[in-house]
Amino acid sequence: MAPGDLQRFAVALRRTHGEITRLVHGFALAQGLHPTDVQALGVVLDSPEPLTPGRLREHLGLTSGAVTACLDRLEKAGHIRRSRDSVDRRVVHVHYMDGARAAARRYFRPLAEATARATDSFDEQELATALRFLTVLNEELGALRVPRR
Repeated sequence: MAPGDLQRFAVALRRTHGEITRLVHGFALAQGLHPTDVQALGVVLDSPEPLTPGRLREHLGLTSGAVTACLDRLEKAGHIRRSRDSVDRRVVHVHYMDGARAAARRYFRPLAEATARATDSFDEQELATALRFLTVLNEELGALRVPRR
């Protein structure tokens, strides 16, 4: 890939990140949350298995105290609930509440509609390639380690 192409990718990805961040900040404001709380909600929602506060801390790169405060705010606002593991009571699992899903769906419906309009401009093969690119990029980014707070 030519350096100019890589630069154009970087600019487009920064712009996409900025637009989604703007929407996330609006949702956080509307829900009385911090943007990091909304980021944590996304991690809980997308987790293929029950999420623990420790795994959330690792994913977000936060301290244990910051994750506890975040989960306290999310639980108080009715977005998540915590439960103890039935086998090992020391293990806590974080669950996304159905009511929170509905609120997020309502707020982010314009994002879903914009995505649908954008995908209408591409054929199935192009969309499969774009999805494969995003999947591989996210795997690469997920493997990068950042300093802990």
